[in-house]
Amino acid sequence: MASSEIARYLSVAGQRVALDPEGYLVDLDQWSPEVAQALADEENLRLEPAHWEVIEVLRDFYQHFEQAPAMRPLVKAVGMSLGKDKASSIYLMKLFPGSPAKIGARLAGLPKPANCL
Repeated sequence: MASSEIARYLSVAGQRVALDPEGYLVDLDQWSPEVAQALADEENLRLEPAHWEVIEVLRDFYQHFEQAPAMRPLVKAVGMSLGKDKASSIYLMKLFPGSPAKIGARLAGLPKPANCL
C-alpha cells in the first residue's frame, strides 16, 4: 500500500491531491480521470484510448486482488481483458515507457506494485 508520508501535492481541478515520495496517491479515493491526466502530464504522456483501456484493467485488477499487478500478472490481465494481441510487455512498454506496471499503477491511482523496484 502507498506510504502515508506526503511528499508533495498535485493541484487538480481545485483539489489538492497528496502524493507520496514516489508520486503515488496517498489517498486512493482521490483518483479521478483528471488526476490520471495530471500524473500522465508529469510523465510527458498523452493518454489515448489504449492507455485508458489498460488503466481500467489495472483498476479492475486492484478491485479483485487488492494489489496492483507486477509486470507478468499485468500482461496476463491485459490479455484476458483486451485480447491476446495486446498481451505483451512490448505493447505495454509502448504505452507506458520505462516501467509499465509502475507507471500504469501510478496513473490508475493504485499503490506501487509489489516486486517493482
